[in-house]
Amino acid sequence: MKFRQRRRDEVSLDMTPLIDAVFLLLIFFAVATTFTRETRLGIDLPEASGQPPAAAKNAIEVSVSESGEFAVNGHALVNADRVTLREALQEASGGRKDLPFFLTADAKALHQHVVTVMDVAGELGFVNLSIVTREPKN
Repeated sequence: MKFRQRRRDEVSLDMTPLIDAVFLLLIFFAVATTFTRETRLGIDLPEASGQPPAAAKNAIEVSVSESGEFAVNGHALVNADRVTLREALQEASGGRKDLPFFLTADAKALHQHVVTVMDVAGELGFVNLSIVTREPKN
């Protein structure tokens, strides 16, 4: 008796859906990354003009030098530490939080030093914070 041989089908994997999925992922990531342009952020800094505020008798003025040193009401601090600045501000204010607070920073001072002064003033509860500027030269 002669049996027929069974025909064997060749096993294969269709790659078309896999290639389609890879191309869709590639397109998704290419489109998604074009929306983040953090390095090309253009900033136009404002110029300050207007009337200077009236001089207050018991105002607190903090100066930040180019090198990052602090001075409270014209008295230079021993170091540029947050704790030293906090103690000097508490002593200058006498516990009053309603005093006008003027922040004068050198144009070349690091942004971090200015933010440190603002942060310490906010922690102490000062709400009348003003940043001192000068009129631009024409």
